[in-house]
Amino acid sequence: MSELVLINVSGRDKPGLTSEITGIMGQYDVRILDIGQAVIHDHLTWGILIEIPDESKSSPVIRDLLFRLHALDLQVRFAPITIEEYQQWAEGRNRACYIVTLLSRDIKAEQIARVSAITARHGLNIDNISRLSARPSLNSSENRIACVEFSVRGTPSDLEQLRSDFLHIAGEMNVDIAFQEDSIFRRNRRLVVFDMDSTLIDAEVIDELALEAGVGAQVAEITERAMQGELDFGQSFAERLALLQGLDESVLEGIAARLNLTEGAEHLILSLKSLGYRTAILSGGFTYFARHLQKKLGIDYVYANELEVENGKVTGKVSGQIVDGKRKAELLQEIAEREHISREQVIAVGDGANDLPMLSQAGLGVAFRAKPLVKESARHSISTLGLDAILYLIGFRESDSLQARER
Repeated sequence: MSELVLINVSGRDKPGLTSEITGIMGQYDVRILDIGQAVIHDHLTWGILIEIPDESKSSPVIRDLLFRLHALDLQVRFAPITIEEYQQWAEGRNRACYIVTLLSRDIKAEQIARVSAITARHGLNIDNISRLSARPSLNSSENRIACVEFSVRGTPSDLEQLRSDFLHIAGEMNVDIAFQEDSIFRRNRRLVVFDMDSTLIDAEVIDELALEAGVGAQVAEITERAMQGELDFGQSFAERLALLQGLDESVLEGIAARLNLTEGAEHLILSLKSLGYRTAILSGGFTYFARHLQKKLGIDYVYANELEVENGKVTGKVSGQIVDGKRKAELLQEIAEREHISREQVIAVGDGANDLPMLSQAGLGVAFRAKPLVKESARHSISTLGLDAILYLIGFRESDSLQARER
């Protein structure tokens, strides 16, 4: 009868170790049931679960491995595994797998302790932990984005409570935590759609227009109530527009020139474009400013509201269909169909209540620096970092981003 043996090897890493170890096993027709390796600061941790055929017996294999690993100055441990233990373990591997992404300016032990405590409390076991971001410099206090990804397995009894627990500690520790199923779509997204105001740019354009028109305070108050979900978007939009009547068209160019991109927006868009993603702006703002961003960033699709101008003056109205929350969700679906992709392959990013319909339609909906109502309603949120943190939610490593920038 065949024997099952778990082998754990640790020590200083060097080229050719895997070849040497498996080469010895190959002489005895050993079957590999599982294998894994991690290297941290040139220190190797290597595990392999093997099945040794009955005719080979375990003693010669283990003897040869022990002698060679000792010569290589590596520590090794052998543990026999019963057939029952293996079958129970293998069946557990068929349980659902999820990804927990921890994003911060700097990763601290307390953050990992609290995230892992929540996964354990909800019956999830950690299979693997990887750092996706670059290693921090000891000579610099700058930590643009630090990201650790946990691969966990199990069946949580209450997904909503699990997400609520993560959201609670994220707020306490000033970090972002994402929890998503590890499906085929996670690294196979093809389209990213963005809200514009307070998402791609750090301002609400209608508030900027209102300042030029001398009605800034009135419009800002209406805008804030609309984004909080206290007012219907269509009604609040009409009220704000009416206050802009008579504004000179010449101010639009100046406002467009002074708009600032949100932290990480340019890096994110450039990385996505270099990797073949399609991008879109779906905005309740105005086409004039969305086109400005399209030209600057190379956005593929733009849908926003056309500000009506007559005789060089803003009329206080828009022409065509208003892009509200419902329309954003419809446009997301239309673009996905045009690109021949499923909704699961779409990422949607927004900050306001009128973005919730499109966030719910997308495979990955991200509330970005969003109002409390939106953050609580969306499945994922980023509140402490820039837009480029989204790259880590789809499994990118720092090396992927570096390669993208070099293209």
